[in-house]
Amino acid sequence: MSARLLTPPESGVQYELSGPAQGYVAFGWSDDQNMGQDDIYLCGLNSTGAVDVQRAFSVGRTAPTVQPKVLHPTRTSWSRSVQRLVPQRMTSECLWQGALSDIQTSNQNGVLGCTFISKNAIFTSSNFSFTSDQLFYLLLVYGSSSNGIIMKHQNDYSSSQKMALTSPAVVPSDGKQQMIRAHGCLMLLAWMTLCPVGMMVARYLRRSSQVQMFGKDLWFVIHISVMSITVVTTIIAFILAFSYLGGWEYGIHQVLGCLVLCLALIQPILAFMRCAPQHPRRFLFNWAHFVIAVSLKLLAVATVFTGMDMMDSAGWLMKVLGGFAGWEALLLILMELQARWRSAAAGGSGPVEPDKVQQDVLLVALFLTGNLAFLIALLVGIGQAVHS
Repeated sequence: MSARLLTPPESGVQYELSGPAQGYVAFGWSDDQNMGQDDIYLCGLNSTGAVDVQRAFSVGRTAPTVQPKVLHPTRTSWSRSVQRLVPQRMTSECLWQGALSDIQTSNQNGVLGCTFISKNAIFTSSNFSFTSDQLFYLLLVYGSSSNGIIMKHQNDYSSSQKMALTSPAVVPSDGKQQMIRAHGCLMLLAWMTLCPVGMMVARYLRRSSQVQMFGKDLWFVIHISVMSITVVTTIIAFILAFSYLGGWEYGIHQVLGCLVLCLALIQPILAFMRCAPQHPRRFLFNWAHFVIAVSLKLLAVATVFTGMDMMDSAGWLMKVLGGFAGWEALLLILMELQARWRSAAAGGSGPVEPDKVQQDVLLVALFLTGNLAFLIALLVGIGQAVHS
């Protein structure tokens, strides 16, 4: 993508945009590095399959509203969507003046290309003028479309610093996408792999081994270690998400994430304050620990699903994640049935026989085998995905 400010007697900015895409490539001028209140130009396939240039404006983190190329100072859905941001006088005088001209388009081997001149004012939440030295962040995206309607973008780019049209430069990427990808990978690892392992060991291998480590039962050491790593991983992922967004942003995924973090911090605090196993009120801790653990796991899975939906530009991540959750549920059901059958056969007390220990270990190993296959597939998908 390139932009060149025209010199008198000509006026406006000449833009050139090209890239491989199934539907469109686009760039936008923004006051920040996130989507919302951005002046956008789209180079994409229209409803007839021809390449066309369109101007659009985004309000919040929603699909941008396309602006007709032939404009008149009348109130339309586009003006209504942005008139709350600026006075109506400025909407009529600034948003509707100017047009696109000298449009040239191409589509060669899936590479879309557009060259055009725009005399429109650059409109963002804080700017509605054509001042050539005004500084903006540059955003670039590409994605697919259906009958001329753009879909969620598949990848994006934002400049690391603001730039002006009068100062030609090669603008480096800010690299922030790596932060949100790392956030997704850490949360997936914590709550879809580490957490289930810690819970399975505590529930199903508690009586399967009398081996000691550091003066404690081996299952207890594994449970404490794995769940501690889960909590630390969640904290790191939370910090990465806040750093990426630059602060709080309301949404279902964000609210669920905060609940997960709070409950994840409460669990080790309760465990640290627990009474001895023989204490008459020990059952209170046991029930509280169990209820919080189940609630936390369910909330974490919901959080992972809502987060994956925001990243699933490829269209297959949610399906794989569904298989991931189904595999975990299947193995949990099998282990629960075996534990109940074994408890009924043994009268509910005493150590487990060695052959039954082997069965438990095999089930956990089977779970981990399938779990790692799903995990690796999703980590690869997250590495190729983009946060919307």
